[in-house]
Amino acid sequence: MLYLFLAPAVILVFLFNYVPMYGVTIAFKDFSPTRGIMASEWVGLTHFTNFLQSPNFHQIFMNTIKLSAFELLIGFPIPIILALMLNQVRKANLKKNIQLVIYAPHFISAVVIGGMIFLFLSPAGPINALLSVFLDRPISFMSDPDYFRTIFIASGIWQGAGFASIIYVAALSNSDPQLHDAATIDGASLLQRIWHIDVQVLKPVMAVLFILAVGGIMGVGFEKAYLLQTDMNLPASEIIDTYVYKRGLQAGDWSFGAAVGLFNSVVSLMLLMSVNYVVKRFNGETLY
Repeated sequence: MLYLFLAPAVILVFLFNYVPMYGVTIAFKDFSPTRGIMASEWVGLTHFTNFLQSPNFHQIFMNTIKLSAFELLIGFPIPIILALMLNQVRKANLKKNIQLVIYAPHFISAVVIGGMIFLFLSPAGPINALLSVFLDRPISFMSDPDYFRTIFIASGIWQGAGFASIIYVAALSNSDPQLHDAATIDGASLLQRIWHIDVQVLKPVMAVLFILAVGGIMGVGFEKAYLLQTDMNLPASEIIDTYVYKRGLQAGDWSFGAAVGLFNSVVSLMLLMSVNYVVKRFNGETLY
């Protein structure tokens, strides 16, 4: 009887997660909506070869890797630091107010975030108004490719770091207060107690979340990247997801878009398995 309760969830996962995988075959065909998937001509790896040999491949691939890698390296430790800091706040009301402030940006939509960024960083915006004290002319932040990665990563950390710290705050609730009391009696400083007690509690969670983060390293985030794109910053802002959208949906090249998307997924899977293996060897924590 217990398996019957599980059956609806299994059926839904099968229908919406596994059955649609059949559509991936259009990446290996010259898909035509009028002929359908089965009747479309089989072209094998042609679309993959065209993408790998295209003049834009290196730039698009490196933009995706750089954005994801920098966001991971810079953004991954910040939720941990926030959780450790929140764990030291003893006044319940103050802690709740701080959590409210740092969690709130997560619930702002990507469209609103994009509008705020353009508003604040425009030549007539408040940021350039402050910089006018030191500079002779305003900076076109959204038109200069050199600023795009910094803007993208900084806004992502501001929006998501607070909410991401929830998992670490929950994990720290399992920390034994008696260990802190004993360490304090033995003369351990605050930093020593955080490193030897709190961080050790977080290590299993950190390992699993790091593996998952690396697995999604190729999925930078289509919405914000597309919203922050301008004709001038394309050399830094064009990533695989936005390229798939333009070629696959806007240009109607369904097969090529599916091939690029499948290539992106395969690279993500390889990264996930590689990092999972490395973390397992060094830390013992693993997803499987």
